[in-house]
Amino acid sequence: MATPHFTERDPLAPGFWNERFEQQFTPWDQGGVPPELMRFVAQAPEPLTTLIPGCGLGYEVRHLAQAGWPVTAIDFSPAAVAMAQAALGEFAVHVQQADFFSFEPAQPVGFIYERAFLCAMPRARWSTIVAQWAALLVPGALLGGFFFYDEAPKGPPFGADRAALDALMLPYFALIEERPAAQSIAVFEGKEQWQLWQRR
Repeated sequence: MATPHFTERDPLAPGFWNERFEQQFTPWDQGGVPPELMRFVAQAPEPLTTLIPGCGLGYEVRHLAQAGWPVTAIDFSPAAVAMAQAALGEFAVHVQQADFFSFEPAQPVGFIYERAFLCAMPRARWSTIVAQWAALLVPGALLGGFFFYDEAPKGPPFGADRAALDALMLPYFALIEERPAAQSIAVFEGKEQWQLWQRR
C-alpha cells in the first residue's frame, strides 16, 4: 500500500484531518466502542447528556444513542463529519461540524467523552482544552475516557507527562477512577489509561 501524501502539517487546521480522513489514513481509529465506555454506560444510574469532541468516525455515538443517552458529537473536519454521518445512518443527526473551542451546547453537559482528542492537539493547546472542558461542565459532572502517556516530542499523537497533565487537570477536576486500557490499538499500546474525572 502506497504511503499517503499530505500537504497540511498543522493539526490545528481542519485541512490536516480532512486529508487523513479522505485518504483513509486513520491509525488512531480503534474501529469500535471500547469496553470501558460500554461498562461506564451500563453502570451509570441514569443517562447523561454527552458531548464527544473530535468524534472522528463516531462509533460511540450509536452505542450511546441506543442506550438512550442524549449525545452530541462534534468535529471541525468536514470530511470526518461527512464520513461519520454516512456510517451512522439514523444516528447521523447526533454529529455536527463545530469547533470545540467555541462550541456552545444546546443543553447542559453531564459527561464529556475523551477519545484521542487531547492527544491530537499540540501540547501548547492543552491548557485551553482543559479549561474548555471545565467551562462546559457544572460541578459534579463527569469527564471520562482515554489519556495517552508518552513523552515522545513529536505527534500526533502527542503523549502526556503525568505530572504536567495532572497540573492542568487537578485545579478543575478530581480523579475518581483509573485503569489501564483493555484494548489499545498499536499506536497507544501500553501507554493508555481509562480515567474518570469529576468536575470540582
